Amino acid sequence: MASTIVGLDFGRGVIRAAEVSGAASARPTLVRYHQIAVPTTAVNRGEVTDQETVVGALKQLWAQGGFKTRKVIVGVGNARVLVRELSVPRMPMNRIRETLPFQVQDVLPVPVAEALLDFYPIAEADEDGKPVIQGLLVAAVKESVLGIVEAVEKAKLVPVDVDLIPFALSRSLLTGPMAQGSVALVHIGAETTMVTVAVNGVPHFVRIVQNGSDDINRALVSRLGMDEYQAEQIKRRFGLATQGAGPELRPAFEVIYEATGDLVVSIRNTLSFYLSSRPGSTVERVVLSGGGAELNGFATALADATRLPVRAPAPVDRLAVARSVDTGQMSAGIAGVPVAAGLTLGSKA
Repeated sequence: MASTIVGLDFGRGVIRAAEVSGAASARPTLVRYHQIAVPTTAVNRGEVTDQETVVGALKQLWAQGGFKTRKVIVGVGNARVLVRELSVPRMPMNRIRETLPFQVQDVLPVPVAEALLDFYPIAEADEDGKPVIQGLLVAAVKESVLGIVEAVEKAKLVPVDVDLIPFALSRSLLTGPMAQGSVALVHIGAETTMVTVAVNGVPHFVRIVQNGSDDINRALVSRLGMDEYQAEQIKRRFGLATQGAGPELRPAFEVIYEATGDLVVSIRNTLSFYLSSRPGSTVERVVLSGGGAELNGFATALADATRLPVRAPAPVDRLAVARSVDTGQMSAGIAGVPVAAGLTLGSKA
């Protein structure tokens, strides 16, 4: 059997793990998927805030999921990760990484010594008569990433890499015809929304927006006095589709429409910024992913706001799915599979 590796995604109230065989091949195979609930106080906005609980949950996840390897790739993507366009003098990648600290201090919100830096090359060009490599700077607050890595290591797992979740999503979802042209991949999580613009499958722009689907729940709880369970049930059942609802739910719908409108505006403004800062650029369509994208009527609302076609992809188009995969777990985690599996794709570990 080919060697395998596991992608680990830390979400709000859940840790997801996908084991993939042949990750670097043209047709990788998902061989196991499992997810486990954790207290929302244990992982906050993608950061480990209760290490002991997370370590215990990871050990339980491995026991329940039957994973055959302890090698993992960890996904990150939260408010403490910055992604910005950057051009650097043309040189080998190892030299680019060595010189990053001297080139990027002015754009970082923290001192260089407190950040982990990487560079994602996109294209070679000439700027002011000098050869450069255009790409994306990825800068993460070191404390945030090391907190996750430390929890993973204490669970007796072996982190071989840390990767940006928008990159993972691009690899898993933007394949074949879905990747052609200029596509905005919008991943709506509980606490954040990740907007990636990719051209022929290659990410050119990434922004992490501090709005998510849980904003709706919080608005229902704070403004109407609902408990969290009731708010979640109303959001899931109706979303923006009010057919069959009684008049007593009208206040709830007003709150849902307002909170959803804020999220739609944030996404539209992010795409507008991308287009206005790159004369001649286009976005041809929007592809949705993430649990928040399943809100009834959301795709239509976003299409109306952006005047772009909006669709949701099949979650595992790029992957073969082995019979060893627990179908119940797959169904429960259908919105999370692309992240966890996408973290492994292309890995040679």
